[in-house]
Amino acid sequence: MSVNENIIQQSAGLSASKDNPDNIIFPPVSQRQLALQDISKGFLSWHIWLMLAWQDIKLRYRRSILGPFWITISMAVTVYTMGFLYGHLFHMDLQQYYPYLVSGMLTWALISSAITELTDTFITSDGLLKQIKLPYSLYLHRVIARNMIIFFHNLLVMLPIYFIFHEGAKFNFNTLLILPGLAILYLNAFIYGLVLAMIGARFRDISQIIKSLVQIIFFVTPIMWNPSILPEKYKLFVMLNPVYSYIELVRAPLTGKLPAAFTLGMTGLLTIIGIMICARLFVPYRSRIIYWL
Repeated sequence: MSVNENIIQQSAGLSASKDNPDNIIFPPVSQRQLALQDISKGFLSWHIWLMLAWQDIKLRYRRSILGPFWITISMAVTVYTMGFLYGHLFHMDLQQYYPYLVSGMLTWALISSAITELTDTFITSDGLLKQIKLPYSLYLHRVIARNMIIFFHNLLVMLPIYFIFHEGAKFNFNTLLILPGLAILYLNAFIYGLVLAMIGARFRDISQIIKSLVQIIFFVTPIMWNPSILPEKYKLFVMLNPVYSYIELVRAPLTGKLPAAFTLGMTGLLTIIGIMICARLFVPYRSRIIYWL
């Protein structure tokens, strides 16, 4: 066997031939290994995607005095106005309704913006993807981290709620459970966002479909209204709504309550299903993403 043929076999990852049994040939890297390396390297590159996420927010509000806090002001005006209006329309006790609405809207803003932006992740980042060799998962972390930073800015909206409507919202030890709740949301946003980003890159109509579905989900999910106003036969459909479980995972700690056992079970089941779907799609189709852009 010639030297050139040996080099070609090594570069192609082929096994050693019978003519040269002592030759050490590295086995080809499987798609599963490449996918795991992508996810691990993307997570370990936290300093890159955190910097990019913060830079995105700064560029959005450059040359403004308040900067990113315009997001918080906009959220405050929206939820305080909605609380006063819908509280009287639904004849709700404002001491209970205001904390319920504000905490739900804060969580919904995080979830809805993450869903819509994650679907377009690879499309909006095609310039970087074609020029710089970085893990695909890094761009997912960039989008999720950006929305998490905005969420923590918006938490300032809850401060007046704790002082004025203290009967419906209490800042106690249960409030600290928001951190593991957000960690679960982050994980689910990553695994489901990776699936949506791949499908969105392959089929460009998916982005518009997702945006329309997000608007529908907002009205059928108990965010502005409480499930207690529904008849018993319809409450089961609300409980089976996965978005409701994700919202309750954060809304309950924000109002000083423990998340229900059903909420924890539902989100745990959805996490396992999401990991299975993500592995089923990302492993075999990861190498095709760049060709879809």
